[in-house]
Amino acid sequence: MPDQDVRLELLQGWLDECLPALFAQHNWGEARCERFTPASSDASFRRYFRWEGNGRSLILMDAPPPQEDCRPFVKMAGLLAEAGVHVPRILAADLPRGFLVLDDLGSQTWLEVLTADNADALFDQALQALIALQKLPVEGLLPAYDDALLRRELQLFPDWYLQRHLGVELDAAQQAQWQQVCDLLVNSALAQPRVLVHRDYMPRNLMLSTPNPGVLDFQDAVLGPVSYDVTSLFKDAFLSWPEERVAGWLQRYWQLAREAGIELPESFAEFHRASDLMGVQRHLKVIGIFARICHRDGKPKYLGDVPRFFSYIEAVLARRPELAVLGELLASLPQRETQPA
Repeated sequence: MPDQDVRLELLQGWLDECLPALFAQHNWGEARCERFTPASSDASFRRYFRWEGNGRSLILMDAPPPQEDCRPFVKMAGLLAEAGVHVPRILAADLPRGFLVLDDLGSQTWLEVLTADNADALFDQALQALIALQKLPVEGLLPAYDDALLRRELQLFPDWYLQRHLGVELDAAQQAQWQQVCDLLVNSALAQPRVLVHRDYMPRNLMLSTPNPGVLDFQDAVLGPVSYDVTSLFKDAFLSWPEERVAGWLQRYWQLAREAGIELPESFAEFHRASDLMGVQRHLKVIGIFARICHRDGKPKYLGDVPRFFSYIEAVLARRPELAVLGELLASLPQRETQPA
């Protein structure tokens, strides 16, 4: 029997034990399952199911050890809820086996509902939630987005995209160029004020809910650069916006966050540069991750969005001459498409 079916049997057995007590505790009536369906899956080993019964809907997380660990999710859910961020309540947990029962924040992600017409209003709500998240005092509570982590992430690009996917080994001159790029991007990130960083604050992880948005996938949060999450929000893996509109949203964030007391550069131009360089670090990392997911985990669909990230990078190269060396390095690689698939 496949491993995932064994996990599902274990999960259903655990639910038979814990749900009657949970329903009794909250006076929800009988814990009678009427529908049990997949809710979503992501690029990790986690899976989600929706349990429906007696007029109630719950989300079940299956996070198989040792690949996944539920404890950071539980910790962050508590911290974010205290800050007024709308995150799922954890209703029941079996941490050693990697099972959680969560509130259901809804069935529609922002990726499904965002349009050119509603983006201004929705993104304003996302910025308010992000600022609440960033105001949390988390110094000493979270791992640091430090030099070592930033460089490990960048190394995914040559290791998985260039070497494993394209079959390209960088020569000595190209290695020197790559190190120069890494130094520039890492130094820019480390020079920024530090806040709680979600690390995947993007429409796919925001749910259409009341209050809006519901925030998911926060378990990998760290203490790091202030520009990271807002850049991720507008330079999404699955949805692109015109550069002028992104610049306007970034300026809106810069104004709101400064008014809220978050430490930011004095000028928007300085913040925009920091966002551009932070974005390039993330784009290179994600290209490497998508290649790894394809070749290591057998999930090739994510490679279809790699061209989107090259487009983001090239837009930044056009206005940031300090990144010319990255442009030279990319130009020396095998030809690739530059528009999203």
